[in-house]
Amino acid sequence: MAGGITDTGELYSPYVGLVYMFNLIVGTGALTMPKAFATAGWLVSLILLMFLGFMSYMTTTFVVEAMAAANAQLRWKRMEKRKEDDEDEDSSSGVSDSDVLLPDGYERAETRPILSVQRRGSPNIFEITERVEMGQMASMFFNKVGVNLFYFCIIIYLYGDLAIYAAAVPVSLMQVTCSVTGNHSCSVGDGTKYNDTDKCWGPIRRIDAYRLYLAAFTLLLGPFTFFNVQKTKYLQIMTSLMRWIGSAWPKAAESETAAAGPSQSWGSGDASEAFSCLPAFILMIILALIRISRGQAEGHPSMAQLSGIRNLFGVCVYSFMCQHSLPSLITPISKKKHVNKLVLLDYILILAFYSLLSFTAIYCFRNDTLMDMYTLNFTNCEIINVAFIRYFLGLFPVFTISTNFPIIAVTLRNNWKTLFHREGGTYPWVVDRIVFPAITLIPPVLVAFCTHDLESLVGITGAYAGNGIQYLIPAFLAYCSRKDTQLVFGSGTVNKHLSPFRHTFWIVFVLIWGFSCFVFVTANIVLSESKL
Repeated sequence: MAGGITDTGELYSPYVGLVYMFNLIVGTGALTMPKAFATAGWLVSLILLMFLGFMSYMTTTFVVEAMAAANAQLRWKRMEKRKEDDEDEDSSSGVSDSDVLLPDGYERAETRPILSVQRRGSPNIFEITERVEMGQMASMFFNKVGVNLFYFCIIIYLYGDLAIYAAAVPVSLMQVTCSVTGNHSCSVGDGTKYNDTDKCWGPIRRIDAYRLYLAAFTLLLGPFTFFNVQKTKYLQIMTSLMRWIGSAWPKAAESETAAAGPSQSWGSGDASEAFSCLPAFILMIILALIRISRGQAEGHPSMAQLSGIRNLFGVCVYSFMCQHSLPSLITPISKKKHVNKLVLLDYILILAFYSLLSFTAIYCFRNDTLMDMYTLNFTNCEIINVAFIRYFLGLFPVFTISTNFPIIAVTLRNNWKTLFHREGGTYPWVVDRIVFPAITLIPPVLVAFCTHDLESLVGITGAYAGNGIQYLIPAFLAYCSRKDTQLVFGSGTVNKHLSPFRHTFWIVFVLIWGFSCFVFVTANIVLSESKL
């Protein structure tokens, strides 16, 4: 269930942690970034990308600090509990009641500073050794209203995730398989703008093909929402198989590319899963650079278009999202002394990667030909004449997204259960097995049925729920955890993982920025709709 404390798992080095974090952040959102760059203009996009990267790094350090504070409190409560148990044993051995009442108890640890921690000089009181998920931190540091708002924000974000995934897979399949000319491998990305009412196969329109793929996607993956993943081996087998296929395709493509020109190396072995997203991104950058170097670039991006900032903001927030997964990433790192520097290096690398991907895209392709899903721009024979690579890039989102959809759906279902759970209560079978899975699966599928505008879906999800998860929740966690740490351990206690942005000004700045973004995006949407 969301928000529980689990075992740390097998430890890995800081550099492996850097790779995992890079791979987590660079995901589906990056595929929609090139079009958002083109829509907002390269200068505005670069400035906003750098600023939002900085803001995301700041709130990441807030979450790490809150994780350390949560570990310290859990560790201290166990120490106090053991002391209480020892005193009970002494009492049963003949110690007087007055002696038992003198030492500090568990409740006292909750109400006033515990100076004995400082006297003992324990250097590991703030060491991050247990994986404390964000839901557990929210329950530790927030009041009841704050916890409910946290789960509401997480639920909205997961709904947006599922809607994006439910639309991205059918869109990719439709674009790859539909053609008015009958040449399925060369029709997409040639600059032709297709309408949803255009023919796909015979009397079947493109929008009909999209909805058929959506129905198949829902029927194949939707039932997993009704299962208990912990007891369903078939989901794990399917996930591993599809990840293996997705990471194995570049190796097959490499051998085919060798016959046409210089081959590229993508890596292999156990690391292939960690780099499962990188082959497609690197391949697209290389292909765009080759096209630009040959003088075949068609892009003439503008410097600034303010009308595109709304979607760009949401896409950038979505593309830097990692805060909700930090406990699973940071906790297993073996040496955490320089974890903030490690995270900073990761953000610098990701910022450079996003910039390279987006700039090569907007100069290689005309603005009006850039697709919502950037991979689809490389399914044209003029861009790459190797059919296998065209299909690999065109179908890349199908393999990567399909493996995540059931897991996110089950996570969302469990968050619904947590939100409505009452101590000691149980759900009827119909509510537990039918109602919760249904309210998890139906809304995102309906959204995907009504629209397949991926740029808008990513933009709105990032601008609203992503804004809350990436800015507001980490800022409140940092503020409340600092307050609780001073209350429990005393004002002189220093968290060894205290954020570099330790001044209260930064928390206030993030909160003001987050709420301002809500207002700006909402006002922009209202004004845009009123013009229509």
